[in-house]
Amino acid sequence: MDAGAAPTRRRFGGGLRRWFDRGGLGDADWEELEELLIQADLGPELSLELVDGLREAARDSGIKDPEAVRALLSERLTAELGSGERAFAAGDPPQVVLVVGVNGAGKTTSIAKLASLLQSHGYSVLLAAGDTYRAGAIDQLRIWGDRIEAPVVAHQPGSDPGAVVYDALDAAKARGVDYVIADTAGRQHTNLNLMNELAKVRRVAERQVPGAPHEVLLVLDALTGQNGLRQAQAFRDAVDVTGVIVSKLDSSAKGGVAFAVTRALGVPIKFVGTGERTEDFAVFDPQEFAAAVLASDEAAEPGS
Repeated sequence: MDAGAAPTRRRFGGGLRRWFDRGGLGDADWEELEELLIQADLGPELSLELVDGLREAARDSGIKDPEAVRALLSERLTAELGSGERAFAAGDPPQVVLVVGVNGAGKTTSIAKLASLLQSHGYSVLLAAGDTYRAGAIDQLRIWGDRIEAPVVAHQPGSDPGAVVYDALDAAKARGVDYVIADTAGRQHTNLNLMNELAKVRRVAERQVPGAPHEVLLVLDALTGQNGLRQAQAFRDAVDVTGVIVSKLDSSAKGGVAFAVTRALGVPIKFVGTGERTEDFAVFDPQEFAAAVLASDEAAEPGS
């Protein structure tokens, strides 16, 4: 989590350290804090709301030391991210996970990392190559399947994604597989036909397995920043997204978008990708992430 938060911390950490080290809390100081939060990509609305709340709390409590505001800010950022259950709830196999997102968000890699994480907890996983449109997508998923030793159900390129998911669920039921993770074609949120097709894939899963899909995870590239919000809302409306995977968090200084996404969608961030290796993937911890964003680089270094 610290690795994922590091670019965001570096982006505005120096400004925050100077802010926390100053001697008082005047109007200009609060305005500067608001600007720092906006720079971290929390968005103007959330940044203004946070600063107004902090200013009021500081006034009511008689706080005059900016450093004392750090703990309050950490608490409020954690609250924004929610404290609900992050991991998947247990259920009868197969549990069906549908993974959606725009082109280039990192869906296929996130699927492999999620499958590997589930395997590390003793679950069996089957992958469904539902992205039948992008050149090489099926081969890419097969390569990942071989790497993590997870079976892949796939059809020919250009075939019906719903049929792929149908056959994958048939295979999973026959083999007693715990989790089926279905890839889907990357699509822009403005493409109505493809969004409708995504809803069709969801209906296929529902007919095959009662209650499926049990999770619909939207993969958002942290590098998109605030631009990802419109995409996220469109996917939520089309397929009832239950959680978010923030990919490439280690490469982005816009990690503050995590707070804005949670607020805009009303669903939790469940996982984050923090590197290129399979193991660079973690269950999202709101308190740990907020603390890592606000920590100084010195405090974040091991052994310091």
